[in-house]
Parts: sequence; C-alpha cells; structure tokens
Amino acid sequence: MDKYKITRGEGRTKISLSAHHMGSDLIVYLYNENAHIGAVAVGEYEHKEKRASTSVITRLGHKDDVVAQKAAHSISKSTRKPVCVIAGIHLDNITEIEISKILENTSSLVDEFITERGCKM
Repeated sequence: MDKYKITRGEGRTKISLSAHHMGSDLIVYLYNENAHIGAVAVGEYEHKEKRASTSVITRLGHKDDVVAQKAAHSISKSTRKPVCVIAGIHLDNITEIEISKILENTSSLVDEFITERGCKM
C-alpha cells in the first residue's frame, strides 16, 4: 500500500496531507497539529457522465466540511477514483488571516497531491 505525506505552511497555519490506498480507492487526511475528525467527504467519479459528485458529513460545531468537500471533489475528478477525505483542522482564537492561509495551504496541498501522486497511487 503506497503512503504519501506532504506539509505546507508554518506555525499555526501549517497543514499536512496524508494519503494511502484502501484497495484501489484513496483515503486522504487533511489536518494540523490538533488533528481530529471534523468532517468526512466521499468523492465518487461517474465514468459514464464524466463528472464527480461529493457527499459530506460534518460533526456538530465543526467547519471542516468546506475543506473536505473541495478536496474530495477535486481528487476524485482528477484521479477518477473513489476518495474519502477526512479533515480535522482546529485553531483556538483563529483569525480571518489564518483562515485564509489555511484554505490556501490546503488547496495547494491538494493540487500538489493531484499533480505529483494522485493518478499514480
């Protein structure tokens, strides 16, 4: 089973992406030093329609659904594989600037994963 891990950012906005196979499917984790299960998104690629769809479950009080949904959709669309993204990013007293930087870092990680490893895993 291939495993993959990359990190982006520093300090409070440092985010990691880890991925591995479950059979031919992908499981991807997006998290910071306070890793937890905040939201789970499943991306499915429909080969006949040539499109991806995503379903999301979010834990009460968590806002990780935005990150999980976007990542699951992008990865499943690019890899044409089922993908489960588990996102857990938490910062106490987070600022708007930190939110923007975290969203930028997660997007960059997903793009790098798709480009470098997504289709090869």
